[in-house]
Order: sequence, then structure tokens, then C-alpha cells
Amino acid sequence: MASLQSSSVIGSLAYSSGRCRRGMTKATINMPKLGRTGGLSLRPPARDLVQEVMDMGIGLTAATTSHVEKKYQSRTVSNVSDPMVIAKLHAIMEAVADRVEMHKNIGEQRDNWNSLLLTSINAITLTAATMAGIAATNVGGPLMALKLSSTLMYLAATGMLVVMNKIQPSQLVEEQRNAARLFKQLHCQIQTTLSSGNPNTSDVEEAMEKVLALDKAYPLPLIGVMLEKFPEIVEPAVWWPQQRKRRERRTDGNGWSLELEEEMREIVGVLKRKDTEDYLRLGKIALKVNKILSISGPLLTGIAAFGTAFMGSSHAPWATIVGVVAGAMASVVNTMEHGGQVGMVFEMYRSNAGFFRLMEETIESNLNERDVGRRENGELFEMKVALQLGRSLSGLKNLAASSSKKGEAIDEFASKLF
Repeated sequence: MASLQSSSVIGSLAYSSGRCRRGMTKATINMPKLGRTGGLSLRPPARDLVQEVMDMGIGLTAATTSHVEKKYQSRTVSNVSDPMVIAKLHAIMEAVADRVEMHKNIGEQRDNWNSLLLTSINAITLTAATMAGIAATNVGGPLMALKLSSTLMYLAATGMLVVMNKIQPSQLVEEQRNAARLFKQLHCQIQTTLSSGNPNTSDVEEAMEKVLALDKAYPLPLIGVMLEKFPEIVEPAVWWPQQRKRRERRTDGNGWSLELEEEMREIVGVLKRKDTEDYLRLGKIALKVNKILSISGPLLTGIAAFGTAFMGSSHAPWATIVGVVAGAMASVVNTMEHGGQVGMVFEMYRSNAGFFRLMEETIESNLNERDVGRRENGELFEMKVALQLGRSLSGLKNLAASSSKKGEAIDEFASKLF
């Protein structure tokens, strides 16, 4: 009986050891058969059999662990982006950050140009007018000196006004402000691409295209590549590359529905008929006013210089009046143009029209993509459009419903921001 208990204990220990080694491996040890003669003598299990079972458990555990590690490693590798792609995006981010500082600094410099030139030209013009008035009350030597000085100062003011009206410093400042803001926006977009998802080569190409498009839309040099300040045709500013087709594809509905597509079409219609058209109209008005003021300023200073040149002759009364009055009017016109920053207003209207044109192209690009899986997620896209227009989601739907009912007769603008 003691021998039977001992054999049972040894079998239990071998079985437990096999389970502990493998975790889920079950080992079965056959009990020795009872002899028919003699006592209840049992043969203890061989040591080799117990060791073999334990080795089997260790082998299965190692194989299972190796398989799991390989599977996890393959998943981890698939989720890691190409290091070269990440390095290229970081290089583009550095270039974009540098451009932000460049446009910011140059914008401040050109803002100083506007204020300093405005102050200097007005001071020269008013001084020349004052000297012309004083010269009218004097005769002899002082008359000639004052007349000559007044004429030279008017000519200097005319030349400075021609240059200032050509480059339009206030408009240059607005261009640099827009460029700095858009480069900051691109910098944030690249950061978002790096922090969420797996960037690929298409993201690098898209970022490069956006940088080059911004460089072309808002050039830094003044000679050769400066934007035309008095264009014959007023068009929206364009600072984005051609819309690219999305390569990744989703197998689900991607948040799009027939109702959402119809809503986006109505929004595009309102943007074209109301917002873009209205800002282009305002831009044309600002451009006409700026043209008139840009011509009037140098013309008046030139007339004043011509008038002061004839002071002291038989036409002295009229020459004096022309010299003084034209100079004063030139100062007023110059202040209205550059103090009122009419060029900046024109550029602001042009940029606003470009913002709405970009929204139109973005919405149409998604709607023209027949494969819904390649579009941007519909729910996210609708929220972006609502935020860009300064509306809630319900307000966006109400605008689309109102446009569907009234058509071109709708009085409401799509944007609530500006």
C-alpha cells in the first residue's frame, strides 16, 4: 500500500511539473499495471519518461513564444514609417519655419517703408508749398532762392511718389502677412501628418508642391517677380497647387451620403454666386480708387513744381496759387492713398476671394471623385467646411436648404467670418 501511494505521488509531481512548464500542455502518464501474483508491488515511472514530458512542454512553450514574437514584430514594422520620409518632412518643416520668419521680418520692414515714405513725402510737399507762399511776399534774392528750393522739393516729391505708388508698400505688407499666415498653416499641417498616421512619399511631394506654390504666389524680391499692383483683370489670389487625388482608400461609406453631397453642391453654388463674386467686385472698386489716387498724387506735385517755376514773372499770382494749392492737394491725396492703405485693402479683397475659390475647388474635388472610398471622410469634411465659414453644422444645413429653395435669389452669404 505504501508503494502504491509513492507511485501516485511521483506521477502527480511529473504531471504538475509538465503543466507548470508549458502552461496549457497536458501530459498523461500511464500507471504501471498491477501484478497478478504476490503483493501490490508497483514499478516507479522511469526518469527518462518524466524528463521527456518536461522537455516537450519546454519545446512547445518556446515555439509558441517565438511565433507570437514574430507576429508582433511584423505588425510593429508595418506601423513604422520610412525614416527617410520622416527626415524629409522635418527638413520641409525647417524650411517652412524659416520662410515664416523671413516674411514676417520683411513685412515689418515694408511697413516701415510705408510710414516713413508717407511722412517724408508729405513733409517735403508741405514745406515746398510753404516756401512758395513765402516767396510770393518777397522780391529780389530771397525770391529766387525760395522759388528754386520749392521747385526742387516738388520735383523730388514727384519722383518719390512715382516709386512709392509703383511698389505700393501697404499692399506689399499685406502680401507678407498672408504669406506668413499660410506658411504657419502649412507648418501645422506637416506636424499633424507626422503626429497622426503613417506619412509616405505622397505627403512629402504634396508638402513640397505647397511650399513652391506659396513661394510663387507671394515672392519676396521686388525687381522682376513682384506681383502686378494694378492688374487689368482682377482675379482671386492663388497660393495652392493643383488638387491631388487621394491614393488611400476606405472600404466603408467614408461618412458620405446623397444628402451630404447635395448639401456640398449647394454650398459651392452660394460661394460662387455670393461670396467670391462680391469680393471680386469690391476688389475692382478698390483697384479703381487706387489707380486714381496713384495718378493724382504725382500729377499734382508736378503741376505745383511747374507753377513755382513761373513765380516772379508776369503770371506770378496764378503761379503762386497753383504752386501752393496743388502742393496742399497732393499732400491730401498722398495721405488718402497710403495713409488709408488702399493697396492693402485691394490685396485683402483679392486674398478673401482666393480663400473662397480654394474652398470651391476642395469641395468640387471631393464631389468629382466617384470612388467614395478615396474621398476625405464626409463627416470630418462637413465639420471643416462649417468651421471655415464660421457656421455650425445645423447652420450649414439650413444654408444649403435655403439655397435649394431660393436658388440665385438667396440674399445670405455663405461666410459669417468676413
